[in-house]
Amino acid sequence: MINPLKFIQDVKQEAFKVTWPTGKETLQGALMVVAMAIVAAIFFLLLDQILKFFLELVLKVSI
Repeated sequence: MINPLKFIQDVKQEAFKVTWPTGKETLQGALMVVAMAIVAAIFFLLLDQILKFFLELVLKVSI
């Protein structure tokens, strides 16, 4: 069993070793996430419309 005080000291030391992203890096990452979400939304919208068109075509032929 590890001493709780030693554990807390080790956690504190490890926390100081972390290299946090800069504000610019954080903004770039956030913008990339938003851009990729928009691209994915447009892709799935187009795919949905294409599949809807073909489904309606198939249903009209079968009736």
